[in-house]
Amino acid sequence: MTWSKKGFSAVWKITLVSALLLAVACSHTVSVNGRYPQPVGQQHPLTVGIYLSDEFRKFTHHEDSADRDEWNINTGKAQKNLFETVLGSMFTETISLSQYPQDLPKNVELVIVPEVRELQFTMPRENRVNIFEVWIKYDMHAYDQRGESVANWVITAYGKTPTAFLKSREDALAQAINIALRDAGATLYTGFERVPELQAFLANKQRALSMRGGETAGEETTE
Repeated sequence: MTWSKKGFSAVWKITLVSALLLAVACSHTVSVNGRYPQPVGQQHPLTVGIYLSDEFRKFTHHEDSADRDEWNINTGKAQKNLFETVLGSMFTETISLSQYPQDLPKNVELVIVPEVRELQFTMPRENRVNIFEVWIKYDMHAYDQRGESVANWVITAYGKTPTAFLKSREDALAQAINIALRDAGATLYTGFERVPELQAFLANKQRALSMRGGETAGEETTE
């Protein structure tokens, strides 16, 4: 078979367009934009700086393997909302830091820096049940005013959702991620005081406040 130059060009274009359409059909994009409730409880008497790096704020999980289609899952905006909301409710004052450790405000007593260690998910055809499952793991870091490490701990979160009432796999996965993020927020809130180093840091702060209160009371009695 011989092809004219014009005929070969047409076949090449059709092949290229078909390949592009197939690639697009196998590519999935998920953007999670959740908003989360603010926990209510007693606040720790600390001024805390929160540093969320650009990588954290724009975090996108990319996956493309022989066993799966291509997935691009953006959780940056949602996890920024989550950590700012939960941490903002835990302390008497929080300050969002645009950079760290440069130009740290003098009144900041503790700086918290979260990082995403990994995000994993399974789909119904993989787990053989009609649900999407998501696991997210965060590395948490706390530093004092001088930039020295106070504590490092890990937060793990899990979320799942059935697919029966959802329009697409993207919707199902986004919902499972939102549930996992709520789980991460609850673990952050309830688990903070259980980290031994943070427990000691808070105890020292309470002791300093008690001594200061005692000195103030003594001065008033003397007067």
